[in-house]
Amino acid sequence: MGNYKEFHRRSIENRDEFWGEQAQLIHWNKPPQQVCDFSNPPFVKWFKGGETNLCYNAVDRHAAERPNDKALVYISTETDEEVVYSFAELQREVERMAAIYQELGVGKGDRVLIYMPMIAEACFAMLACARIGAIHSVVFGGFASGSLATRIDDAKPVLMVSSDAGMRNGKPVPYKHLVDEACKLAEFPPAKVLLVDRGLDKGFPKVEGRDVDYATLRAKHMDAQVPVTWVESSDPSYILYTSGTTGKPKGVQRDTGGYAVALASSMKHIFTGEPGETMFATSDIGWVVGHSYIIYGPLL
Repeated sequence: MGNYKEFHRRSIENRDEFWGEQAQLIHWNKPPQQVCDFSNPPFVKWFKGGETNLCYNAVDRHAAERPNDKALVYISTETDEEVVYSFAELQREVERMAAIYQELGVGKGDRVLIYMPMIAEACFAMLACARIGAIHSVVFGGFASGSLATRIDDAKPVLMVSSDAGMRNGKPVPYKHLVDEACKLAEFPPAKVLLVDRGLDKGFPKVEGRDVDYATLRAKHMDAQVPVTWVESSDPSYILYTSGTTGKPKGVQRDTGGYAVALASSMKHIFTGEPGETMFATSDIGWVVGHSYIIYGPLL
């Protein structure tokens, strides 16, 4: 990066040139025609006319060039598990999840609410949304049913992805009863709930016609090949809600192209990450740091 002050000055004084250079850090299916469209202030469109895909940039392009390199390291001190996924393995898992989504009727622009503990399947769930152009809304697993219901009614997801339970201090923390209660409280509950059964909450009840088992559907799609859906740069990638401590939670919507370029740039110039290095972020995927620097940023 060289001199930081000069780097920062260029980003302000030569905005289009600067961000045009940073845009080269990601893959574009269709190159943008304009770096920054500020014709309707305070609204801005970054990389207007461009088409890209977050999942392709985070997974596919690396799987093609270095398939056996580590992509995701999952470690749980609660269940004493450690699983390492290569880029090739991660792509296969994401395509399986994407195929499940498609079987359940999820398409481009649909919202998928993810309410999960910090497990590898949560990463698959997010990336699978990006792959098919769906919009994920991840809700922190520590929220109770009322808070979950509020976010359900705002996002109006066609699908919720959850788990039977998480683990804290060596004890299972059930999720399923919170999901059931939230769906009862919500005015616009999802038509389907995809459940990752970790075997932590024995005998949890399933709602007939709504709840579907992840392992069962995954087994049907082991050889799935789901092509990426190219989206406009300004198309939304996710909705993430504020904590709601000062009132009703506010949904923050991020675009796709601008978000990907900003993350790729920050990883290169601020965190100075190199391929093959491992990055750990002390956060949760339910918060913006988790989205940006547990999932997307390091993979980009």
